[in-house]
Formats: sequence, structure tokens, C-alpha cells
Amino acid sequence: MSLVVTGLRASYERLEVLHGLELQVEPGEILAVVGANGAGKTTLLRTVSGLLRPQAGTVTLSGRDITGMGAEQIAGLGLAHVPENRLVFPSLTVEDNLTLGAWTRRKGGNTAAMKAEVLDLFPRLTDRLRLQAGALSGGEQQMLAMGRAMMAEPEVVVLDEPSLGLAPRVVGEIITALAHLRDARQLAVLLVEQNIRAAFKVADRAVVMDRGEIVTEGTPQELSADERVQAAYLGGTTGGDR
Repeated sequence: MSLVVTGLRASYERLEVLHGLELQVEPGEILAVVGANGAGKTTLLRTVSGLLRPQAGTVTLSGRDITGMGAEQIAGLGLAHVPENRLVFPSLTVEDNLTLGAWTRRKGGNTAAMKAEVLDLFPRLTDRLRLQAGALSGGEQQMLAMGRAMMAEPEVVVLDEPSLGLAPRVVGEIITALAHLRDARQLAVLLVEQNIRAAFKVADRAVVMDRGEIVTEGTPQELSADERVQAAYLGGTTGGDR
């Protein structure tokens, strides 16, 4: 299932935040969206997933126009949104959080089999199924949020800052899991990240946003060699992590 955004404009009150965005994500592809705070990255995801109604433009899933549909309806069509700051249900157990994720799944599917797949992907959660989600570490909550989204067996996933506030080792686990999901399930993934190094490790393509517009795009290799990207996001060098 492909995701196509055409001429997308969105506003908060009277302030336009997105100015005619155009992008496309194909099955089996991760498209990273990078940029500074205030660039409009989260607004893009909220608009795509139906949490914010656009002022103009279209959003399509494999040719089906979903522009202006509600978040629940879009989720039922096969798009899952993993928001910033995890937003798990802290008073519910890990297992209950996962089970709730299957609620938006389309007809068919096997909840037990999908839960087993999630636990295989995130083995840390196996011993924590009976714990309240609020007792998990930040990294474990991010794994749970991703696992909960996968319980619906989506074909398109949009993720907002999954590495935010996590230790580098845990970020590595999240990125490895994301790459596995892309390859094993041929997901179309729209990944918003401020951690450009982490994003470039897993993305097939990337776009750079600034003030509601896409200012440049290309492969991670191409963008890493771009002097403007180096200066703004890579500390002026394409060297190793600091």
C-alpha cells in the first residue's frame, strides 16, 4: 500500500503550517522526514493520519482518497500512527495495551499470532506482559507503542520521533526493528526524526523540511554529502556519531 501526499496545506487556527507538501512512500520503503523543531513534521503526520483536517491538497492510500477522513476510519484502512512521547496506556498491562492495538484491525488476522510476532521482535516485552505499561522504561514504552501499532497489521506506518529521549543502544534496537518490519511486511513507513544520524541509518530516502516546506530530498548518502545538510544537522561533518 502506497502513501501519496499532494499539495498538502494545513493550519492551526489561522496560521498555515504546511505549505503545499508533496511526497510519496512505496511499500517496502522508509521515507525519513527530518528538520528542526517547528518545521511542520508532526503536523504532517497528524494531517496524514486524520488527527488534523487539511485546508487543501490530498492524501491517498493506494489511490484511495482519504483526505479529511477521521483518524479511526483511516486506521481501519490500514494506516497506523505511532505518536511522539509513546502515549501508551500507563495503567493497563503491557498485554492489554497490545490487545487494544488489534481493535482497529481490518477483517481477518490472528491476534495471538500477531502478538507472538511482536514479542519476537521486541523480546524485552515478553517478561513484562503482566506489568503496567507506566512501569516500563522509556525505551520499553517505545517498543510497546510500536508493537501496539503492529497489532492492527497495518500496511502504512507513520512514526513521530521514535528515538526521542532514548539511549543510543535502545535507539539502535528500535531502528533494527523498524528495518525488519519494512522488509518482512513490506511496510510503507513515514518516519519523522530529529536524530538525523539514526534516521539515515534506516531510511531509503529522506526529505528535509523547513517552515512547512520540503527544501531538499534524496538518499541518505546524497543528503549526507550536501553541505547545507552537513552544516545544519551533522555538525559540518559526515563523520561518526558524537
